[in-house]
Amino acid sequence: MELLRLATAGSVDDGKSTLIGRLLYDSKQVYEDQLESVERTSRDRGDEYVDLALLTDGLRAEREQGITIDVAYRYFATPRRKFIVADTPGHTQHTRNMVTGSSTADLVVVLVDARNGITEQTRRHAFIASLLRIPHLVICVNKMDLVGYSQQRFDEIRAEFQEFATRLEIADLTFIPISALRGDNVVDRSGEMGWFQGSSLLHHLEEVHIASDRNLIDLRFPVQRVIRPRSSDHHDFRGYGGQVAGGVLEVGDEVLVLPSGFTTTVEAIETADGPLEEAFPPMSVVVRLSDELDISRGDMICRQHNQPTIGQDVSAMICWMADAPLRQGAKLALKHTTRWVRALVQDVHYRLDVNTLHRDRGVSGLELNDVGRVELRTTAPLFYDEYRRNRLTGSFILADESTNATVAAGMILHPRT
Repeated sequence: MELLRLATAGSVDDGKSTLIGRLLYDSKQVYEDQLESVERTSRDRGDEYVDLALLTDGLRAEREQGITIDVAYRYFATPRRKFIVADTPGHTQHTRNMVTGSSTADLVVVLVDARNGITEQTRRHAFIASLLRIPHLVICVNKMDLVGYSQQRFDEIRAEFQEFATRLEIADLTFIPISALRGDNVVDRSGEMGWFQGSSLLHHLEEVHIASDRNLIDLRFPVQRVIRPRSSDHHDFRGYGGQVAGGVLEVGDEVLVLPSGFTTTVEAIETADGPLEEAFPPMSVVVRLSDELDISRGDMICRQHNQPTIGQDVSAMICWMADAPLRQGAKLALKHTTRWVRALVQDVHYRLDVNTLHRDRGVSGLELNDVGRVELRTTAPLFYDEYRRNRLTGSFILADESTNATVAAGMILHPRT
């Protein structure tokens, strides 16, 4: 079954956790003991209804404050598709968690409170989804029951967001009016909104086409591990484990290994379930080559006439996630695909105002949750692509060398000349 990774986003109290709880509940994915616990907690808090948000808001602080703080992951499946759902925070203070939870998503659901309309956080999260090149964006206008299921109100919000979206890079944009609390248009079509001709949210999630979202042209296989079993039965076995980051790898293909530049042939592709004739993103496989080459973690297998950019100078957009600000001249650890290098921040070009999309070039650095363009110089060459071409080989993280804490997520813009 095909797997869809999705994330929820939006302002505080727009109903993200309630929506996920409703999806789980109405699709019969909640165990009886889980439901009993949620019902008991709802009664203890004096709620007049079963608060399905408690299915995802697991931290005590989240339940006490009524907000999502950490990213909560939930798994469920229907006969048509498997799902991994990331419930991300809506509070500005936790934007970095929203970036983390959405970074691997195929689709983002941005919730909008029908009473409040488009807010600063709506624009912020939509912009981040665009920046992360998430292929599919669904705007769920929630709490339609509180505005009398008004088509006029839904059309107003849709028109306002469409005007903002013209300045973003969004490949697929869908609008759905819902009530997460009452279940309207979440799993089943709503009888209260006969004017809406679209599908329910779950039906859209089951049917949205994601197979062509990944790059199946440029072969990229970052080596994660060299596999040499110690058993005497496998004394001559040498394989290279990793995840296919782009293209299609087939047995018999002639490939090039970076940084050595040696060419060889794919002898076999293997998984825990047995051998394969081909592999494609995001499959994790073991590749055996016909020649014994000096290959180690961080090397890249590609095609001779279709290679990634090789260089130490990188221009990128980053989201700064640390409390301490980023300044020009900072030295950080950089992880790209499966390799670690050290990096120097040569320049901070500008900070991007995520509400107006204005480029503030007068800044000297980036503060917590800021998004900006920087120039980096690494201690060793990277094998990378532009992020818009390949999300895996075009992304990286920055870490504080003294604490190993992740301080930024980066998206490579284009090769520097």
